[in-house]
Amino acid sequence: MTTVDTITPHPANPSSSNQRMSALIRPLIEHDGFMATALEGVQLMAAHQGEPATPQCYEPGLIIIAQGGKTAYLGDRTMHYGAGHYLVQAMSLPFECETRADPECPMLGLSLRIDPAMLSELARIVPEPETSHTSQPMAAVPIDAAMEDSVVRLLECLHDPLIRQALGEARIREVLFEALRGPQGASLHHLLHHQSHYGRIARALELIHHNYAEPLAVEWLAERVNMSPSAFHHHFRQLTCHSPLQYQKRIRLLRARLMLRRAEQVGTAAAAVGYHSASQFSREYKRYFGLSPTCELRRQHEPTTAP
Repeated sequence: MTTVDTITPHPANPSSSNQRMSALIRPLIEHDGFMATALEGVQLMAAHQGEPATPQCYEPGLIIIAQGGKTAYLGDRTMHYGAGHYLVQAMSLPFECETRADPECPMLGLSLRIDPAMLSELARIVPEPETSHTSQPMAAVPIDAAMEDSVVRLLECLHDPLIRQALGEARIREVLFEALRGPQGASLHHLLHHQSHYGRIARALELIHHNYAEPLAVEWLAERVNMSPSAFHHHFRQLTCHSPLQYQKRIRLLRARLMLRRAEQVGTAAAAVGYHSASQFSREYKRYFGLSPTCELRRQHEPTTAP
């Protein structure tokens, strides 16, 4: 049964705060996609064309939408988040993401990576919220007034080098502080509960991301996080919607796609992510992304034409 999160796209007329966020983001946009900023861990996002659902995997962080919208598909869950909402990505989960945008109303947003040390420090101060919301490793929630104000202040400092240097880290802390107090703050707190199954699976994901090109046995992963293989497999699938080996395969293929988009050769990309068979790599790549790795590579050499 498919579950749709109760976060609906924002109305056509954005609020003044969304307009303010968009106005602060727009002058800093240089191209579509993710753009690094002068603040480590802070990226801007833009898309001037809608995109169908495609495989993605974000590192733990917050995705804040100022204009346009996105829909995320994870297992049987569908999460709509548009202007006035943000996505809490407590764990790195492969999912599919659809973008709603057009040239007249591009998707504009902000990505904020969760720094574990900063999260740990803040979580010792901010009590874990008592909420009726189910804690999820990935969930979309509406932006309240306090979060809106903190995001606007963070964006403002990107325009002023002096403020950015003096207060940039404090502005990031403020946004993360508001997320900890928000409806999915418990999911961020749970990352620090190392003896809970939630915290143990989060550690297993880190192991997979650091060793994705190597053969990984479920028993080895379970032992490293102090769980029985059966319990580990159950909780892993419950939180990620994948088995451990399915998860590793998706991470391999997503890393390979990044390499192909940097014009690496197909054989080089396949070997770098742990494939010993080029034909198996091509089959699994096409099954996951809908086109062969050769076609993906060919796209990088095609000349860009004006619309």
